[in-house]
Amino acid sequence: MIALTLAEIADITGGRPHDIPDPSVRIVGPVVIDSRQVEPGSLFVAFEGEHVDGHDYAERAVAAGAAAVLAARPVGVPAIVVADVEKALGALARAVVERLGTDVVALTGSAGKTSTKDLIAQVLQHHAPTVWTPGSLNNEIGLPLTALKATAETRHLVLEMGARGIGHIAYLTGLTPPRIGLVLNVGTAHIGEFGGREAIAQAKGELVEALPTEAEGGVAVLNADDLLVRAMSARTKARTVLFGEAEDADVRATEVRLTPAGQPAFTLHTPTGCGVVTLRLYGEHHVSNALAAAAVAHVLGMSAEEIASALSGAGTLSRWRMEVTERADGVTIVNDAYNANPESMRAALRALAAMGGAAQAKGGRTWAVLGPMAELGDASLAEHDAVGRLAVRLNVSKLVAVGGREASWLQLGAYNEGSWGEESVLVSDAQAAVDLLRSELRPGDVVLVKASRSIGLERVAQALLDSEGEVAGR
Repeated sequence: MIALTLAEIADITGGRPHDIPDPSVRIVGPVVIDSRQVEPGSLFVAFEGEHVDGHDYAERAVAAGAAAVLAARPVGVPAIVVADVEKALGALARAVVERLGTDVVALTGSAGKTSTKDLIAQVLQHHAPTVWTPGSLNNEIGLPLTALKATAETRHLVLEMGARGIGHIAYLTGLTPPRIGLVLNVGTAHIGEFGGREAIAQAKGELVEALPTEAEGGVAVLNADDLLVRAMSARTKARTVLFGEAEDADVRATEVRLTPAGQPAFTLHTPTGCGVVTLRLYGEHHVSNALAAAAVAHVLGMSAEEIASALSGAGTLSRWRMEVTERADGVTIVNDAYNANPESMRAALRALAAMGGAAQAKGGRTWAVLGPMAELGDASLAEHDAVGRLAVRLNVSKLVAVGGREASWLQLGAYNEGSWGEESVLVSDAQAAVDLLRSELRPGDVVLVKASRSIGLERVAQALLDSEGEVAGR
């Protein structure tokens, strides 16, 4: 963060200095909400959570070097006391971003946000100093914390924005007003909360509504292959740049193919030239993510050749998203267990099928270890059934459905599609899945692990990579 005095921070947040002997002291370290992350000169933000109250750690934070605490009440150490800590943090982020004048790139979508954000960050780093959202910290707390990592050298600030209802993205854009807004897709993630894809489109489109006009430099980067996203061009006064495989897309892909390992390759076309891209990521769905990143980079002035080279060198920055690890015995574990919705589940299964092509030719098998997809509401049974059916259609060797009711629907879909033998099995929990796999895996097998984050199936992938093969916390 740019250096600010405690007096300046109090003025920005509308706070009251408390136990601060010298208001001219500057915050020169990071802004953190975990006292274990404090560095000398930090600002520690005390949130009162459901299980932990940050105010209880204020003294520890100051003892570790924090210059002061942003708090909702006096804490016995130097503090700026505010009426609402979350709003104060947001106000501080907005003030810092406005003072820096950095280009803010915001992105949203039902699937692929984090993978695309990681691609954008890696590409833009070749252009100028870039700060981006770590992992999926894309809410009212994570977004301002990311923005506050920007410094005077930062040229690009890439922010992922999530939404669980109408108005959420509008609120986030108010904290860090973007100049470039990217909408990836409108799918069925959280459809149980929104009520339908049209409502999801309404929420995601709040991003393009928040952009400056074309004359002011605003740019909406929209997926030409998603009709609900393409239609958002009517909701913005910014310039529109389309990406996708559609012929009228400004940034598009041709000659899309998969390498024998299941990694996408294609020819990238931009208004300024072409380039050949071979991604290090797995699955054809990453073509759209790469095109989105390329469109943003094009808007910011990178050439097609620079973009293609940067994309070809980009990898996975965030955990548990198609992490591919080959064990010493030749078994490949694909850990995609961070989260799941119908779109990402189908994409992961197709990636597994592509990766398993070479393995099956050598006698190896493909395994889909799948758990429930959360927040699908009335669509849950149909969506789980459809995923089970797809696993059969893609000739996945064995489906292992993990969990209770929703998992049984996965297996039911596989059964209804013709998986009547031992091609699918329902197990009760993560350890049961591990026990089954340890007894049956053989060299050359490829194992995909995927479910909604709340299920914690990453423990299966980790156990399969650990020598003990035991699920942590059993």
